[in-house]
Amino acid sequence: MVKKSSILAVVLMIAASMRLQAQESNSVFSFLNLPTSAHVVGLGGRNISVADDDISMGFHNPALLAGVSDRTVGLNFFTYMKGSNAGSAAYAQAHGERGTWGVSAQFVGYGSMTETTASGEVLGEMNALDMALGGSYCYLLGGNWSGGVTGRFIYSHYGEFTSCALAVDLGLNYYKEENDLSLSAVARQIGGQLKAFGDRHERLPFGLELGLTKGLGHAPIRFSVTLSDLTRWKSDYYYSAGKKISAGRILTNHFCVGVDILPVSFLHISAGYDFRRAYEMKAAGSSHGAGLSVGAGVKVRRFNISLAYAKYHVGAPTFSASLAYSFPR
Repeated sequence: MVKKSSILAVVLMIAASMRLQAQESNSVFSFLNLPTSAHVVGLGGRNISVADDDISMGFHNPALLAGVSDRTVGLNFFTYMKGSNAGSAAYAQAHGERGTWGVSAQFVGYGSMTETTASGEVLGEMNALDMALGGSYCYLLGGNWSGGVTGRFIYSHYGEFTSCALAVDLGLNYYKEENDLSLSAVARQIGGQLKAFGDRHERLPFGLELGLTKGLGHAPIRFSVTLSDLTRWKSDYYYSAGKKISAGRILTNHFCVGVDILPVSFLHISAGYDFRRAYEMKAAGSSHGAGLSVGAGVKVRRFNISLAYAKYHVGAPTFSASLAYSFPR
């Protein structure tokens, strides 16, 4: 039976971080909120509860590393805005009978751009880059529970300006295989800047998320619901052209829903809808396919491959590809 004190400790840590960071809207390093898994992109862009043998899910919830095969390496590529690309890499290895440790890296490269003064005078070209290096540990608490933690060093470089920070993610997962039920909670980006871009230190993009994934008995279908940004409920945070949006819209903007169709054991076909992304893109003038995403993946022997399509920006579509391989013992 799982030790109640172990679960209570994780819950208290999440609650404490929620209290400290609640209602903060100004933040840096927002690239940390981008999905680092093609499967997650296909499910709408937000998911913390799919308990598959998928190392890329460890970026979204470190507790899900419990289900990853020993000695697994994974890569992910993500096209973002025009001229910008993102990628990530991870490695996970079992530690004893209950533990799994991992290391990870992610980046967003924005390419070169014109550097100007405040008055518009062109100074030349500049490069911009975001990156993060992480270490994770996951432990099977018992009784279908697992807990995980990821520590990250974060670095951003925009021309002559740089900033770095330290942050921690905390994750908890309950997975009951016989019922095909997974429940998760994650607190993200708990930490602060070591070096600010200027004189004023800014908040990290803290987020509290809850997730549920449930299969439908013998039907080859699995649904996921993820609630995100749960520390921001003040209506004055949400505006459209200077006008507050309705309470109902505020509520739905915290939801992302997804479905996996599993016709055979080695194949998944995914679709998802992110209510907030749909609202923001429609407000920016893009209604075609706003909030929708699709994806598919196969697992062949030791290889796990996933592809996905979505729109995160008005000007260009987003394609994501994930590849993982588990080395033999």
